Amino acid sequence: MRFIFFLLIGLIPTPAIWSGNFNETAKIAKESNKLILINFSGSDWCGPCIRLKNEIFATEVFEKFASEKLLLVRADFPRQKKNKLPETQVKLNEMLAERYNKDGKFPFTLLVNSEGKILKTWDGLPKENAAQFVKQLELLSQKR
Repeated sequence: MRFIFFLLIGLIPTPAIWSGNFNETAKIAKESNKLILINFSGSDWCGPCIRLKNEIFATEVFEKFASEKLLLVRADFPRQKKNKLPETQVKLNEMLAERYNKDGKFPFTLLVNSEGKILKTWDGLPKENAAQFVKQLELLSQKR
């Protein structure tokens, strides 16, 4: 019975975990030799941001790849009072935007190495579906 339980657990993909702290994530990226995907989002007001999350980031193909190969950072800029972020998180998001998203684009997604060097950007909702998006990430991670 335990064997079946652990077998089933192994079949369930581990959800990708999004961090809110780029500096901590960059330290982990150096140790683990992983790339970092940064996503600037307006989670409660930006239609394309919501679609990106649902159509790509929440898919099994993305979550499987990301949990194995990437570290994820989300800088969210919600507008509704009920979704207000803690002040420390707001400051982290603003500092990250100052570095990577000075024009305030939403959604805006970047793939960077552990040093913060930009390898690829996606301005707006990617035209690719989740599988195609992951294929791009795979190719980029092989080139570095």
